[in-house]
Amino acid sequence: MERVGKKERQYVEEVLSMNFRSSAGYKMTKRLEEAFVEKFDSKYAIAFCNGTATLHVALEAAGVGMGDEVIVPPLTMSSTTFGVLHANATPVFADVDPDTFVISADSIEKCITHRTKAIIVVSLYGLAPDFDRINAIAKKHNLVVIEDDAQCFLGKYKGKTVGTLGDMASFSFQSSKHITSGEGGMLITTNLEYAEKIRKYSCLGYAGVSTNKGKISKTDIQEPDYSRHVSLGWNYRMSDVCSAVALGQLEHIEELVEMRIKSAKLFAEAIRNSKILIGQKEPEGYLNSYWAYTAKLVDDSIGWKRFRDKYLELGGDGIYAAWKLTYQEPFFKNMTFLRREELLNKDVNYSDGICPVAEYLQPRLLQFKTNYFDFEIAKRKADVLAETIKYFE
Repeated sequence: MERVGKKERQYVEEVLSMNFRSSAGYKMTKRLEEAFVEKFDSKYAIAFCNGTATLHVALEAAGVGMGDEVIVPPLTMSSTTFGVLHANATPVFADVDPDTFVISADSIEKCITHRTKAIIVVSLYGLAPDFDRINAIAKKHNLVVIEDDAQCFLGKYKGKTVGTLGDMASFSFQSSKHITSGEGGMLITTNLEYAEKIRKYSCLGYAGVSTNKGKISKTDIQEPDYSRHVSLGWNYRMSDVCSAVALGQLEHIEELVEMRIKSAKLFAEAIRNSKILIGQKEPEGYLNSYWAYTAKLVDDSIGWKRFRDKYLELGGDGIYAAWKLTYQEPFFKNMTFLRREELLNKDVNYSDGICPVAEYLQPRLLQFKTNYFDFEIAKRKADVLAETIKYFE
């Protein structure tokens, strides 16, 4: 299987043949948005330049701002928290489940205050959290639920597709993701009010754009008294070239996801009887789409680096550590992003110990890549993993 196939190249050629004429608009981006609406049985889809901008604008559309708190997991790419900070809100970190590694509903409930406005839930490594409990908590406290599905395309939760379970869902097309256009993102929702705000905020606050229209008409813009900007906005639009690649990828997304699941199953089989590695638990009724296959090293006498080095020595590759917890990253510890002290609520705790499960897991997690476009290579790497385990056991 090719990472970039004939369709992607064909669609890019179609865009280039239009010579980037303004009159051509964003035709490929519109097609991509329509395809997402159909794929996820949603009502609105708005394309973005990346999957961090999506989270920022989702919060803006939900009315989140200074003084508001947004609950997020610390065990994920820091972009999730960046979106909160871009919206001038205060991130509050909820702990994760020790077996599934995703945000814990119990911890979410403990984090809620009178300032809480939203929860960003991350389907980590391709696995959904407990949406029934999280949505019940959100309903009880009148909170917005935003899905960060950067690592989860076509995952399932009790028969429902991940991306259809919150108020809004964000996707990323960064190069490591299930589908890619190099960079890019998508925000989907069934809520008209959110969709209208999302489009305007992502398109410089232009007056002429709407949920299904990302470009101002030529007639409007030629009028001398035309008022362009009706709100603050950002230039977060996705280019048609990137949309062309993403559309080609989306058209065979099932194949791309299946490839990752098949690779992950090989790694799962390799550790099935292991006493030192325990894989991410996939609860009954869930489907993990496996952006990565992840396991925790439970024998501290071995150590992460020593295990990784032996795996590489025996012929393995594509093994990564989990991200440092966001509140332990230098930018957060030093508060270098904070230009005005009042931007963060002072009574929120960011000291070590606030998320003990995440702090235990992070230095022990082994992330194995699953995007092996040659299945025989995936088999060899899984065999190497089994050999590495045998060496230490």
